[in-house]
Amino acid sequence: MDAKAALIELKEVSKAYGQKSTTTYALKKVNLKIDQGEFIAIMGPSGSGKSTCMNIIGCLDSPSDGSFLFEGLNVTELNRNQRAVLRRNYLGFIFQGFNLLGRTSALENVELPLVYKGVKTLQRKKMAMEALELVGLAAVSTHTPAELSGGQQQRVAIARAIVTEPLILLADEPTGNLDSKRSIEIMELLKKFNKEKNITIIMVTHEEDMALYADRIIRFKDGVVVGEN
Repeated sequence: MDAKAALIELKEVSKAYGQKSTTTYALKKVNLKIDQGEFIAIMGPSGSGKSTCMNIIGCLDSPSDGSFLFEGLNVTELNRNQRAVLRRNYLGFIFQGFNLLGRTSALENVELPLVYKGVKTLQRKKMAMEALELVGLAAVSTHTPAELSGGQQQRVAIARAIVTEPLILLADEPTGNLDSKRSIEIMELLKKFNKEKNITIIMVTHEEDMALYADRIIRFKDGVVVGEN
């Protein structure tokens, strides 16, 4: 990999659905660079292409045209298994709906990515507890999601996302289901990880006040980047 390359680079990336006369474009020739350690907010109305862009960066989808580079590596040339390895080793995900397993404890939820990585049980539990401590939830490690508030559930989700020490954290509407006080707590936590651990954060949001936590706001409309600030 090229050490001097941007961490993430999209070159003329398009994403099309359908065929010929029925083709619709979720993204149209998008060019974008994100450097290591940046906190990026992606904004735009529904259908603007922001979630499609996030899915491509997260190796959950592939562009129809153009190139997606990760530290200079052309991800578009990788097969599905290779993209899964990249995703598992370098990326962490936070979702609006928390996506926690309902019948398992906070600790077990945080352990899950480590199970997929093949980390042994004792080390896995140690790492998961350390991640819960970082988000201030060590005291409720045995609680199930139903026994936690929405803000606590999102903190567990953040612990799960950072337990593998990812290079990039992808957050899809991370405060969408929270009240304003809990939203601020979550954003302060994300900002802390960005600054103290140099984790690159790419966040999709509809909320202007939450986007202000980012270093840079990228605005999408109709599948194209229409502005940055």
